[in-house]
Amino acid sequence: MSLTLTAPTTEAAVLAPREQEALRHIAAGRTYLQTARHMGLSKHTVDAYLRRIRAKLNINSTAEMTRMAITLGL
Repeated sequence: MSLTLTAPTTEAAVLAPREQEALRHIAAGRTYLQTARHMGLSKHTVDAYLRRIRAKLNINSTAEMTRMAITLGL
């Protein structure tokens, strides 16, 4: 008998907490720079978070990120 672990199935579970936070800020209409200031990060770090979000969720635009944030309840 073997135990099999499965990966999270929801999109939100795939995102790290800071990625979720960045996504919330962008969905609220903040710019990358505003998001960086709110999170205490550099603009480049926020850009990296958002690139990872796009890759993980297979989305290409800010509009899609906003829609996904709303869908996920972020």
